[in-house]
Amino acid sequence: MSENKFIGAHVSAAGGVDRAVARAHDLQATAFALFTKNQRQWKAAALTTETIDNFRAACERYGYASRQILPHDSYLINLGHPTREGLEKSREAFIDEMQRCEQLGLSLLNFHPGSHLQQIAEDECLARIADSINLALEKTQGVTAVIENTAGQGSNLGFRFEQLAAIIDRVDDKNRVGVCIDTCHAFAAGYDLRTASACADTFKAFADIVGFHYLRGMHLNDAKTDCGSRVDRHHSLALGKIGKTAFAWIMADKRFDGIPMILETVNPDIWPQEIAWLKALAAGGNTAATPA
Repeated sequence: MSENKFIGAHVSAAGGVDRAVARAHDLQATAFALFTKNQRQWKAAALTTETIDNFRAACERYGYASRQILPHDSYLINLGHPTREGLEKSREAFIDEMQRCEQLGLSLLNFHPGSHLQQIAEDECLARIADSINLALEKTQGVTAVIENTAGQGSNLGFRFEQLAAIIDRVDDKNRVGVCIDTCHAFAAGYDLRTASACADTFKAFADIVGFHYLRGMHLNDAKTDCGSRVDRHHSLALGKIGKTAFAWIMADKRFDGIPMILETVNPDIWPQEIAWLKALAAGGNTAATPA
């Protein structure tokens, strides 16, 4: 049933994080993502008591619990950075992001794992990412670090399920680490999602290598590039190389219940239609229909 699937989009926090909540409500979303600060700046003003109170009140007013909200950290952060300076700067910024989530009453923080920048070995980079997570978890409470799979573009790690598992294996507090699977990234990384059998194979691999008990969120995006391209280009649902089958398959599978499922598709104007389509699929609706 659709009430078990939390479906929404990454909404703007322009004008204050509390504004994001109303924007999600306007989309008739049952989940949402946001940045709690400018995602392209290292430093941000501290959250004021007024902002925190307004955000918490808006979540209560519109009925969003913390498990339905998947904040994303700054794109600048690289928790596997090869240099001491870059690593320390990233770790400091990540801890700040975790603390902002704490203040807002949020229980998840989604992030891209990191990149070796062709300067250190893959395993060393994965170890640095795990150490970075451990440091942040030691300094915060109640927020789970949610590692997003990547498309494997450039020197970004986290594009293989084995890499996600290697990071988790090195995290001390397994109760506060999880994974967000982005369908576009998985497809670009070589995990086929074009048919029901391909979806079954891909998520069997995920279950065997990582485990569904670590799945804390999803990014639902179609892809403009081919399977295995290692190029991250999102498309609107059912209009890209993945097609509609994968999204219908995910909506029908109870293993994806109870987590925020977030659109980052390229045309925000049709987010209401995409959300409505996904809700209809989750309720057992017509899989032959299209979002827009």
